[in-house]
Amino acid sequence: MQKKVPLRKCVITQEMKPKGELIRVVRTPEGDVVVDLGGKMNGRGAYLSKDAAVITQAAKKRTLDHHLKVKTTDALYEQLFELAGGIK
Repeated sequence: MQKKVPLRKCVITQEMKPKGELIRVVRTPEGDVVVDLGGKMNGRGAYLSKDAAVITQAAKKRTLDHHLKVKTTDALYEQLFELAGGIK
């Protein structure tokens, strides 16, 4: 029997995708916002597609600020860009 693949929704595109195809960003209980590469960190999480256009849209609209209920930094978006393989 095949193992069920967990699906998560991208906060920008609203598409349901396998967890491995998305980047998870977490607001930790301490209030820091970090990229969760392992997908297991404690805290409030939001998922973004690994796509430079999606990251650009998230940065422009500050979507993560809304979802994580905290102010995000430009450095965070730059890190997401690198993970998505995008060039600014």
